[in-house]
Amino acid sequence: MKVLFVGSGNHGKISPILKSQGDSLAAAGVEVEYFLIKGKGLKGYLEHTNPLKKYVKENRIDVIHAHYSLSAFAVSLAGVKPIVVSLMGSDVKATRLYKLVIRFFARFFHWRAIIVKSQDMYKDLRIKRALIVPNGVNLDLFKPMDKSACRQSLCWNLEKKHVLFPANPSRPEKDFALAQKSVGLLDKNLEIHVFEHVEHKKTPLYFNAADVVLLTSKWEGSPNVVKEALACCAPIVTTKVGDVKERTQGVDGCFVAQTRNPEELAGLLKKALAFEGKTKGREKIIMDGLDNRQVAKNLLSLYERIIG
Repeated sequence: MKVLFVGSGNHGKISPILKSQGDSLAAAGVEVEYFLIKGKGLKGYLEHTNPLKKYVKENRIDVIHAHYSLSAFAVSLAGVKPIVVSLMGSDVKATRLYKLVIRFFARFFHWRAIIVKSQDMYKDLRIKRALIVPNGVNLDLFKPMDKSACRQSLCWNLEKKHVLFPANPSRPEKDFALAQKSVGLLDKNLEIHVFEHVEHKKTPLYFNAADVVLLTSKWEGSPNVVKEALACCAPIVTTKVGDVKERTQGVDGCFVAQTRNPEELAGLLKKALAFEGKTKGREKIIMDGLDNRQVAKNLLSLYERIIG
């Protein structure tokens, strides 16, 4: 079986999310190819419809799997089929009009499967036949490691406590200002670290070096960083977004804030910092079936049903 992943190539390479899912499918015996779109906005994506149509014709693709709505629109207008669409979060957290456009394309361009990442996204999208399939975690990459060794590798101060903000602080939806306010209410012996110009393969060092992982997003689908932190058994404090409540439920050392109040987040950070040690987050990831190998099997079954 040959599957074509269609997604953004604006950063000059395949996104870690697509690459991880593609690699797990390849390990399951699927031939995965990538068609990356380098363009801004709807116009930039639609300029790729003819090249995409030509690519599919010349390479005999069995299934086209579009990631994010703009990619799905381009695939739809290229007239290639069958189409599987993964919506990641921002798609269904947009305006009401944008969601209507997604529903229009899903119906009239015959998207064979629509994947969302959480129950929260499913409720927002309001397409009954949508499937909830969170992205999986590479448990070979994201695993518990020695905290001191990771800190030394990153040149972090061994005498201080460390909070990891696992996102680029320049992204407004991640609300780094809220993270700073929350951390600022605590002991001054804290240092906060961010994911800025950090290679994906190095992020497990950060999760394992941190005393607590802090996510203050305004919205999410099913944040990969929470699942990756769980796989590394790191304590977590997060705002109530996406599926974080479901993912962290029953895991001691992980806390979900009910409000966006800095005082509440600071209180939860204090509890997480007092936890000291590894959580049982990895067990929760396995129990929830979010090992990327299991997710790949689920996707493969979906592709086979569509082809069959």
